[in-house]
Amino acid sequence: MGMKRGTTLAAAAIAVALAVTACGPTDDKASDTTAPAGAASSQDAYAAADAAGGAGAAGAVPAGQLALAASDRLGSVLTDSAGLTLYRFDKDTAKPPKSNCDGDCAKTWPVVAAGDVTAAAGMDPAVLGEVVRTDGTKQLTVGGWPAYRFNKDAKPGDLNGQGVGGVWFALAADGKKAAKDAPAPAPAPDAGGSDGAGGAGGADPVAADAALSVAKDPELGEHIVDGKGMTVYRFKPDTAWPMVSKCTGDCLAKWPVVPPVDKANAKGITERNYRVMDRPDGKKQQTVDCWPVYTFTGDKEPGDTNGQGVGGTWYAVSPDGKLITVP
Repeated sequence: MGMKRGTTLAAAAIAVALAVTACGPTDDKASDTTAPAGAASSQDAYAAADAAGGAGAAGAVPAGQLALAASDRLGSVLTDSAGLTLYRFDKDTAKPPKSNCDGDCAKTWPVVAAGDVTAAAGMDPAVLGEVVRTDGTKQLTVGGWPAYRFNKDAKPGDLNGQGVGGVWFALAADGKKAAKDAPAPAPAPDAGGSDGAGGAGGADPVAADAALSVAKDPELGEHIVDGKGMTVYRFKPDTAWPMVSKCTGDCLAKWPVVPPVDKANAKGITERNYRVMDRPDGKKQQTVDCWPVYTFTGDKEPGDTNGQGVGGTWYAVSPDGKLITVP
């Protein structure tokens, strides 16, 4: 299939986290000190896909970091990295995988593109696959069943597609129909990180002093610091949708990732999209509003802000995850 299972099904080294609200495409400019860090709606993503050739064509949106969301109605439901429910279609087939949703159907039920997907914690990565559609594009499959979103699901947790026409149903982690009496998958041996956001990669234990809080600096104002009081930074080349860390190799020697921090130990930090992402190297990294965060080895004491503005790409982070770009 040309996809690598177990950590990611994309050749590119990306890591995408869960989201409490949709982590949308952003254009994070230098003036990002008052404007939100950008979260486009699912409708925007569908519109972009349609403009690129229609749902199911080259503009189809991948799933990113899969997650298992708890539903009072259905138990454990499979979602994409934006928290949107994934569905299956009874008129499709799983053996062999085949999609029978094209044309207007695929506009109402946007296909989930293959690639750029990571198994949810506790989920068997082997159930993920792909199917070639009639238009030549590739669609994600779960347990052989082609995966879709529903264009009337506007926010994470929506299940407006459940049971539509008696043929559309939310997906469970094994590709079956989500049902409350279905057994939940056991956690993966190394699945760590807050909120169960870890994938199939190796886990880093949460440090005893793992914490985030807000400090005040005369120049930077309120900004995030870690449990030791060290300034937390963002890297401008990173992206929040899909959630990608562009800091790898030697970069990480200077800019260590912030390890997973439980929400209970995050004081004054926005809880919107406060998630843990799996990195391609198997480590887990805390994010704030979908943005990966780091510390700087050039900061020697609490309160140091020596990383601010380095290379025009590294900046301190406000409590809601935005860049602080003041000098």
